[in-house]
Formats: sequence, C-alpha cells, structure tokens
Amino acid sequence: MRENENMQRLQSQRCYLYGPFADTILMLRPFMKSPARFSAVFVLLFLLFGAFVCTRLLNSPILVDTSAEEPIITTRTSQKHPREIPLNCTAYDLARTCPSNYPTSTTITSHPEQDPDRPLPPTCPEYFRWIHEDLRPWAHTGITRDMIQRAKRTANFKLVIVNGKAYVEKYQKSFQTRDVFTMWGILQLLRRYPGQVPDLELMFDCVDWPVISSNDYSGPNATAPPPLFRYCGDDNSLDIVFPDWSFWGWAEINIKPWEVLLKDLEEGNKRKRWIDRAPYAYWKGNPSVAATRQDLLKCNVSDQQDWNARVYAQDWLRESSEGYKQSDLASQCVDRYKIYIEGSAWSVSDKYILACDSVTLIVKPRYYDFFTRSLMPVHHYWPIKDDDKCRSIKFAVDWGNSHKQKAQAIGKAASKLIQEELKMDYVYDYMFHLLNEYAKLLQFKPTIPQKAIELCSEAMACQAQGTEKKFMMESMVKGPAVSNPCTMPPPYGPASLFAVLRRNANSIKQVETWEKKYWENQSKQS
Repeated sequence: MRENENMQRLQSQRCYLYGPFADTILMLRPFMKSPARFSAVFVLLFLLFGAFVCTRLLNSPILVDTSAEEPIITTRTSQKHPREIPLNCTAYDLARTCPSNYPTSTTITSHPEQDPDRPLPPTCPEYFRWIHEDLRPWAHTGITRDMIQRAKRTANFKLVIVNGKAYVEKYQKSFQTRDVFTMWGILQLLRRYPGQVPDLELMFDCVDWPVISSNDYSGPNATAPPPLFRYCGDDNSLDIVFPDWSFWGWAEINIKPWEVLLKDLEEGNKRKRWIDRAPYAYWKGNPSVAATRQDLLKCNVSDQQDWNARVYAQDWLRESSEGYKQSDLASQCVDRYKIYIEGSAWSVSDKYILACDSVTLIVKPRYYDFFTRSLMPVHHYWPIKDDDKCRSIKFAVDWGNSHKQKAQAIGKAASKLIQEELKMDYVYDYMFHLLNEYAKLLQFKPTIPQKAIELCSEAMACQAQGTEKKFMMESMVKGPAVSNPCTMPPPYGPASLFAVLRRNANSIKQVETWEKKYWENQSKQS
C-alpha cells in the first residue's frame, strides 16, 4: 500500500515540479549549479525550448513560475519553551537505557490559523529552495533500501528514525568528533520537533569532499545514484548537503556552538566601526591542508610588494597549549576585509567570516554548503580569482577603500543574512524540511537494524567530558518549539533558477571587467 502511494505521489511531483523539463534539468544539473558554465547552457535552452515554453505556459497553469515574488523572511525571536525536557543522567547511569518518557508528539496545531494567539510561521529563507534541487536525482525513481545500502561504502554511520526515536549503526570513526556532534544535532532536532520528523533511513559521510560523481549516473541506461548525506557538494557531485557538526561546537579547536558564537560575533561587530577598521584583507588559517591556501601566503605584505593582504598561518597545537587566546573569532572582526578560501574542500569558517560586517572576499570556490548557494556576488561578498589571487585581492581592497559606502553595504548585507537567516531556528528548520522531503521519497518502511543502538541526549551528554560535555549542554534544545517550522518556499522553476545563475554570473563578470581596467590603468601609470 505504501509503495503504491509513494509511486503515485512521485508521479504527481514529477508532473508538477518538472513536467517536460525533467530529463533536461537532470542532464544539465551540474551546469545549473555553476555560474561559470551558465551562459552557454542558457542560450542553448532558450534556443531549444523558447517557443515550447511560451506556449506551454499559456495553456497550462501548473507550470507558471510562482517564484517571481521573493518570499518574505520574518525575523524570529527567542521564546520560552512551554515544556522543558530535562536531561536525566541519574536514571541513565543506573539503567544505561534511554528514557521511555521522551515526548513523541507536540501540541502545536498543524493549522496555526485556528489559534489566533500563535504566531504564523515565517517563510523559510531562499536557500531552502535548494532542498528540491539536491533531491531531484531521485524524483523519478524514489529511494529504495538497496540504493541506501550502496552508499555504505564510504559512510561513517547509518541513521534510522522510527516513531520519533533515533537509532545509529556505526561503520567507521570520523575525524575528531564530527560524527558525534552531527548525531547530537539530529537528536536536538528530535527534541525540538518531537513526533514531527518522519520514519527514515539514511547514510552519512563525515569526510569533507563529495564522492557521488554525477558522471557515474548519467545517460539513458544509468542507475539511480546512492543517496549519501554530507556537509558539502560541488557541481559534479550528487551528495545531499546537510548542516555541519560545528553548529553544535567544534570541541577540538574550542569553537563554540553556533547559537552562542553568533551572539558573540554580533557583540564583536560593535567593538569597532567598519570605517575605523584596518584597511586590509585579513586571513588566518591552516595553509597546509590545500595548495590554494599555500598560494595565498604569497599575497602577504613584503619589502617588495604590498597586495593589501595580511595573512597568517594558524598553529593549532600552539593555540591549544596557550588556551586559544589568539583564536577568539568574535575578536577578529577588526579588519575591513576578510578572506574566505577553501581548504581540502569547503570550510566551516564561511559563516564566521560572513558574520563580521567586513567585506568578505571569497576566492573562487569549488564547493558549497547548505546555505552558501544563496549568496550573491557584489551584494553579499566580493569574488576573488583563484588563479590570480594577489592582484585580485589588491584590486578588491583598493575598490572598497575608494567606495566606502558601497563596501560597507556589502559587509552589512552578509552579516544581516547570517544573523537573521542562519540562526539556529533556521538551521533546525532546514534539517527538518530536508529530512521530511527525503522521507517522502522512500519506497520502503524504515526498520531498526539489528546492530543499531538507540541514541538519546542522555546517552551522549551524560557520558561526555570536558569541552565536549560543555558544548553539548550549551547547544541542547531545552524542549519542543513553540511554533511550527518555517514554511518552505516553492521549488525553482526553470526560468527562476536560470535567472539566479545568470545574475550571479553577470555580477562576477562585471567585477572581472572592473579589475581588468584597473590593472590596465596601473600599467599605463607605471
């Protein structure tokens, strides 16, 4: 019965979301995610489908792009929990079993309009629309258990949720405590929305770089890809992007849970006005993890050249021994410009840098995480060439120092997005909607594996020690949310998605044009 219902639902979703564009969108998915490849694809699509789309839109209301109106983002404020769930370590230490009295349902009505005293949930931020894109590879087929098992090859653990409870089957230990705090974050989601997260099974890989290559699953006879969750993706992969562990704290390098750190960063921004900050581009990190970071070190100031960059190699062993006195993120919002550059893959530092009111200089990235696809060049950040970093950074800083109001606006737009649209309320809501949409695709009834263990907050926090325990207690959800999750915005239609990619590509091209003229003028003057 469930399989029939799922297949009917999938067919209806296919008709509504993709219609005649389904196969084309799947084929061009890597191009659609990459602004650099957009122009050729855009022209090709309009030549092939222009007349057809116009006729179709006139005759069929279900393909009208409803995304023309931007969703309204309502600022959410902290509210008291109506029903706190205490952490009962005494009972857990005696029985070594998870409490049986965890709430498995919530009193929140599914029809908030019936309760005039309850605030209506806001519309989710724009980046939630990428959930539909990330799950698109399974829109036609659904997800079978066999597909999930094929993702086991690189997975660190398998997560199963049945009747609101979490179970984990562990395969291999992750680097540091990535797996621990990822699982902790999922448990907090269940505490926040008890009984609202559907039954599901998924595989999770805690390694940085994506592994599900889209080339391996393209073509008319290709099999469906294995669904694998991880922290980042790129234009050539099909991995499903999920919030990273650091939102609940990075114990090994003393980075606080995001809810705490976000407040610290907000206060840190107030210590020095943008105009009073150092007029240079700042970066501090571990250069040994990637050649591109080692290349960035060449942009540091020297006796021969000043590229307007001040870059520093981070020595985490020394920082640890000295109590992390020089790595307080909230104290680093003292430069007008901050550089973001990837490491072995994407870096968790993106959110800390963007939150600083400084102009974020993003060295052309290969990877994205769950929220960065909503960033707009020249609005939220300034794009930097990856193959000519030093000259690109110097131009960006000179431009910003010559256009101070515009530069300040870029920094403010980024920190506003982080403060308002990446608060933990929305991180949990992203997890909630992603898992709900994923569960709709499952073509089987999830069951608890024989080797799985039940997870609960007591099983993790009561046994933790030191910084791990501190961060778990600081990031623990106290009780069920007082409101429903935010309302999902509609998926991108072909026209709206191409408009986003075209806008971003054009903005980057404009910056490259300005930069080229800048250096031509510099050559003439010399």
